[in-house]
Amino acid sequence: MTKLNGPAFLALALALSATGTAGAQGGRCTRETLAVKGLPVTVSYCVSAEASAAAGHDLPVAVTENYSTSRGSFSQQSTLQFIAGETVSRVIEDVALAKLGLEGTLHLTLVYRGGLVRIESALLTPGAITIK
Repeated sequence: MTKLNGPAFLALALALSATGTAGAQGGRCTRETLAVKGLPVTVSYCVSAEASAAAGHDLPVAVTENYSTSRGSFSQQSTLQFIAGETVSRVIEDVALAKLGLEGTLHLTLVYRGGLVRIESALLTPGAITIK
C-alpha cells in the first residue's frame, strides 16, 4: 500500500471531488455565452435535483448557476419554481451583474424542457437592451 503525504493526498482528494461533481452534473447542464455591453458573459445552469409534483403545481428544480466574464465570476444555488406536467415551463430571474464587473441587471426568461434549464430571452436594464 502506498502512503500519500499531506499535499499529495489533498491534490488527489481535490481531483476526485472535481471529477465527481462534473460527472454528476455534466449530463444535466447547459452553457451559453451572451454578449453584454460587448463583453462575453458565459452562463451555465446545472440541474442537481427535481422534486416531484402533481401536474399544474409548482415543480421545485434545484440548480447551480455559474456566471463568468474576463472581469469576474460567481456561482449560486437556486431553487427555481417551474410548473409540473408541462412540456415546457418558464420562470423569470433577475441577475445583478456587479460581481462580473458590469453595471446593470439581466432579466432572464428561463425555460425548463427535457430536464434542462436554458435561457430563452435576456434583457439588460437600465435601458431595456435586448441581449437575447
